Amino acid sequence: MKYVVIIPDGAADAPQPTLGGKTPFQAARTPALDALAARGRVGETNHVPDALPPGSEVACMSLMGYDPLVYFTGRAPLEAAAQGIALGPHDWAVRCNLVTIANQTMEDFTAGHVLTEEATVLLQAAQQGLAADFPDLAAAWQFMPGVSYRNLLIYRGIGAAAPFDGTLRATPPHDLMDQSVADAFPRGTGSRLLAEIMSRSAAWLEGHQVNKARIAAGKRPATHVWLWGVGKAPAMETFSAKYGRSGTMITAVDLLRGLAALAGWKRLEVPGATGYLDTDYAAKGRYAIDELSRSDLVCVHVEAPDEASHQGDAAEKVKAIEEIDAKIVGPIAAHLEAQGPHRILVCPDHPTFISTKTHSRGGVPFVMAGQGVAHSGQRTYDEVAAAAAGDPILPGWKLMGTFLGG
Repeated sequence: MKYVVIIPDGAADAPQPTLGGKTPFQAARTPALDALAARGRVGETNHVPDALPPGSEVACMSLMGYDPLVYFTGRAPLEAAAQGIALGPHDWAVRCNLVTIANQTMEDFTAGHVLTEEATVLLQAAQQGLAADFPDLAAAWQFMPGVSYRNLLIYRGIGAAAPFDGTLRATPPHDLMDQSVADAFPRGTGSRLLAEIMSRSAAWLEGHQVNKARIAAGKRPATHVWLWGVGKAPAMETFSAKYGRSGTMITAVDLLRGLAALAGWKRLEVPGATGYLDTDYAAKGRYAIDELSRSDLVCVHVEAPDEASHQGDAAEKVKAIEEIDAKIVGPIAAHLEAQGPHRILVCPDHPTFISTKTHSRGGVPFVMAGQGVAHSGQRTYDEVAAAAAGDPILPGWKLMGTFLGG
């Protein structure tokens, strides 16, 4: 039996006036998804417990079959795992965005999708600024470049008191788009230092040659580092130990790479996969089909719908869903049908509402089809059909076990 999980990140949404009162799923042309609905099971689930933040770090952990109330420790440790950064028992990881803030307003949580090469140089300047402004702390703290605006700040705590505890709360910058940041700085134990670093980073980055070049080219500069997602390394059992099957992750996002690494999954890099609207959807579909010969389960994560939501762009979100349907779901479903026993599952991790441009907790639609999956009576795959099916699987982390036949 072969299994495929497809995650259209943030694709769940509410009816949109610009789409004639339809959700993006309803407005999109999705013959492949509707074909799965017509022969499979459509229902609702919720991957974000009320006690945890509504982000992909929690929701995708749940989608992979791990109870986030048991395993989740923070977003940054997952991204550290993706980069192969080992965290000791006294170490902490902090997610570090390069952002654009003007007049105390979050103009862009990606700093204009700053290039990785540019971000690396800017973080070197930030490290120098940290050493100059915090000489007693600099040895324990290190900025670690990642991909584009997605980076890390690592704290090595050997022989030192823990700088944070469970009271720390920090707001993701993508939840602050076009909003004031004046009251959005971290709160709780350790927050004062993080807020100081964030504030002083403006001086470290202002006037830097990279930013001068970006401004001259009509691009947004990286004005600050924004720190959030703090946590220690989680202790996750492997997927093979938990579910008895091997897995492969296809994604362009470090968060998902990290979850895959901690679950013991193979991570397959796809040329042209960007984690943005310009990603190569067809290449992801091809690589997934090829990988099925080597892995029990292949998971394809697509960030594009979430990115469109953060931009507040309904048309781009519809387009992303249609691309996923035509170039990933359709080809994979056809391949599975021709090869033998299989199951396929499509489910967003969380809603990302176009109206707010932010992640949210709440119900998301799923569809699963294949051997042994009874038809639930729905003919389309969307939020309305899923709610009408009256077939919830809750909490969300149990969806994986149901999908695998447990």
